[in-house]
Amino acid sequence: MSDANPPLSIPTMPSAPVTSRTVRWRTRALAVVAAMAAALTVWLTAHLLLGVDLTIPMSGGTQTMQVGWGSVLVVSLIASLIAWGLLALLERFIVRARITWTVIALAILLLSFAGPLFGAGDASAGAKVSLALMHVAVAAVLIPLLARTSPSQSGVARSEQTGR
Repeated sequence: MSDANPPLSIPTMPSAPVTSRTVRWRTRALAVVAAMAAALTVWLTAHLLLGVDLTIPMSGGTQTMQVGWGSVLVVSLIASLIAWGLLALLERFIVRARITWTVIALAILLLSFAGPLFGAGDASAGAKVSLALMHVAVAAVLIPLLARTSPSQSGVARSEQTGR
């Protein structure tokens, strides 16, 4: 017998080639999500498991703000996107963008402790430590993940090497 009818094949759309740029973008997007998850994990542990009251006095102590899971996610998202944007900007204009960005990120982490440790007024010690740990958690995820996606030489160096 002859095969008069060949097997049916389902046409598929050609997939886009996976480039280093695509991989870098995906890794950076995952770093943002992971940083948000890390901050939320600290909040869940502090608030739900340890019972830390995350109420922070505002404007001279007359008002307070409850640090909820939504604000943790939004603030960590904004901080992560700013970090990503700064890295991308440095990569376009600076030869050693990765090291420059890492130093800036570590300096910003140190400066960010001023808020929870000194600017939280009459907040409990548990609240201050929990807020500081959220900063550490976001930085512990973002700094290594975003830095590893950055080429060792970028921006000006690549354009000088290729003559473009």
